[in-house]
Amino acid sequence: MTILADGIASLTPRQRMLAAFVLALSNFMVVLDLTIANVSVPHIAGNLGITPDQGTWIITSYAVAEAICVPLTGWLSQRFGTVRVFTFAMVGFGIFSLLCGLSMTLGMIVACRIGQGICGGPIMPMSQTLLVRIFPPEQRARVMGLWAMTTLVGPAAGPIIGGYISDNWSWHWIFFINLPIAAVCVFAAAVLLGPAETERRKLPIDYVGLGLLIFWIGCLQIMLDLGRDRDWFGDPLIVVLAVMAVIGLCAFLIWELTEEHPIVDLRVFRHIGFTSGVISLALCFGAYFAGIVIIPQWLQMSMGYTASWAGFVTAFTAATAILTAPIAARATGKVDARILVSGAIMWLGMATFWRAGWTGTEDFWGLSLPQIVQGFAMPFFMIPLTTLTLGSVLPEETASAAGMQSFLRTIAVAITTSVVLTGWGDGQRTSRNEMVSTLGPDATAPLTGSGFSPEQSRQILSNLVDQQATVIAMDHVFFIAAIFLFLAAALIWLGPRPTGKVDPSAVH
Repeated sequence: MTILADGIASLTPRQRMLAAFVLALSNFMVVLDLTIANVSVPHIAGNLGITPDQGTWIITSYAVAEAICVPLTGWLSQRFGTVRVFTFAMVGFGIFSLLCGLSMTLGMIVACRIGQGICGGPIMPMSQTLLVRIFPPEQRARVMGLWAMTTLVGPAAGPIIGGYISDNWSWHWIFFINLPIAAVCVFAAAVLLGPAETERRKLPIDYVGLGLLIFWIGCLQIMLDLGRDRDWFGDPLIVVLAVMAVIGLCAFLIWELTEEHPIVDLRVFRHIGFTSGVISLALCFGAYFAGIVIIPQWLQMSMGYTASWAGFVTAFTAATAILTAPIAARATGKVDARILVSGAIMWLGMATFWRAGWTGTEDFWGLSLPQIVQGFAMPFFMIPLTTLTLGSVLPEETASAAGMQSFLRTIAVAITTSVVLTGWGDGQRTSRNEMVSTLGPDATAPLTGSGFSPEQSRQILSNLVDQQATVIAMDHVFFIAAIFLFLAAALIWLGPRPTGKVDPSAVH
């Protein structure tokens, strides 16, 4: 097997389809791991003897590590070869998945999730690059559709699979199930993808820029994760971390704008269409992920749902998104991308505002309907937004713009998780204090009159207040998220209608 003159790997049709399946499966595994742990956080927290707030570090550590690693993907593929990077990333992902499942402390599982994120970061863009190298141009649209479906199915399957495994087996298996998938992908890469290997060449790497990137993002994320447990800026450590994050960010921006070979090309932000698009993308993914983080925890801690049923409620959004994905793909290019994206974001905002009216008496379908309705708009947001952002930059800047887009999307997920959980926790305490202040000394009289002891009456009343405070605080979070979505819908119109043709191989 050899490489053809036009750069397409010489594979038989059967080998191409097997390779496409393996690459799509690898992408599915990485996307799945972004959400599979969400519904399992209460199980993991209980087993490790930590609070649910500390358990969310399992989510944010993975997202932050993945975000930091994404900008390195281009350099790694050119320095070591695309197939080699993909294969070693899969091996590392499998090893760290095993270690996550074997973890017995919070520190170990967070460290292993960071390892998962570092190895998982290159897998998504590398799988796309390899698909382009093994399929001729006339077949790429169809195979990219298959790849995109795994991106939509992953978030849908994550909560369901994670919930079922946590309820019926053990939370450790949400990580162990990656092992056979990783093994199959590594074996298939060794057998099938050799002809798709790219040439290697030595390139300079911006070590200073990479160090500053890790420094300021690390300081920011630690500040966000620890802040809610340490009274925020009343704690000297949080103040120091905040100052270090700001200084690190400023130094990073100055260095990257003056470096000849920057690790992150910030010059693409001079295009207003790209800037408005990626800011809207970050706001939307943050608002969308707020629900993915909060809803499963609320359903399990306050509504009595099992992890499996909490997963079903959460998964409806991505499940319905699969139905409208082909329609969105056909509409892209025929309709102004700004109309599609802005309308979809408005739709998401209205669905989020709908959830802001939830109460503690909602039944399963009352909780699921907003999720179902929201899902129809997801493809009309995700697919045209790529055309809008990457079509706004110069052709030679497409790869850098795609990397920056992926970086901002991933880091928005990590930061939003911490910010939203902080707001939710503070809102619970505020609402509880307000409700308790309105209760008179005879508030437990109806309960004691029904035969409950004074101590039982106080406990029942306390539980009711806690439940209502939790749902009120969650509604406030959704209300604020809806405002951000409406703002994102307006930001899209700051950019001109894109006229450039987008190369699908650069999207990740």
